[in-house]
Amino acid sequence: MDTVQMELLTTREFVAAGFTAAIIPLGACESHGDHMPMGTDGFTSHALAVQIAEQLERTVVLPPNFLGMSGHYRHHPMALSLSSETQTRVIADLLESLHHWGIHRVLLLNAHDGNIPSIEIAARDAKIAHPEMSIATIDWWVVTNQRIAEGTFDVWAGWGHAGEAETSLGLALFPELMQMEHARGQVPTTDPHVREFWLFEELTKYGASGAPKHATPEKGQAIVDVVVDYMVPYLRRFEDHGLDFHPEDEPEP
Repeated sequence: MDTVQMELLTTREFVAAGFTAAIIPLGACESHGDHMPMGTDGFTSHALAVQIAEQLERTVVLPPNFLGMSGHYRHHPMALSLSSETQTRVIADLLESLHHWGIHRVLLLNAHDGNIPSIEIAARDAKIAHPEMSIATIDWWVVTNQRIAEGTFDVWAGWGHAGEAETSLGLALFPELMQMEHARGQVPTTDPHVREFWLFEELTKYGASGAPKHATPEKGQAIVDVVVDYMVPYLRRFEDHGLDFHPEDEPEP
């Protein structure tokens, strides 16, 4: 098999591959400042998914979804936003399509914060409708924050929309689309312990928050390595037998 990308496969190749699992890359199309492409989230989730699946045996990668719930990023030209309800339906329909064709193990690889509620609703509904399915989701930044070496980032722990971490990923994954001479960001004051609901213009007057000028390809590759190295062994188990929790009685006191 020459590719794990579903859109590049013929029917014959798809059937012969015997896929047992799939990765759905989820992104958005919105301003990422003047230095990153609007399709950054779709490019990122798809590139990470492909690098993961290429190390597996029976996992296919769906085409990248470049549309997400982006209403809160309508700060600069331009955002193509689905409603939360529409995005939930899109994800639910993808899960239903995979189930119909016998692929019951699905990872939703997300690169956009606005998709999180829709993923939660669609995945839980699909699991209730089809208990035999194994469904999991990952936001690339969660694994990064938990596992990347301390001191990797210079400012705000790498946080930000088109900030230090995300810009570094762009430099590692699609450097030909980056325009670092136009990079600029602002670091807002937010509470790390409280979920605050904002419009992006409240966080920065630019199209980016955080410190994109501090990004490097090396930091981006470190993020890629962390995500891929964690997800490959996870998905090897996943494509073999799906989720397996082995509940046991609590130990005696």
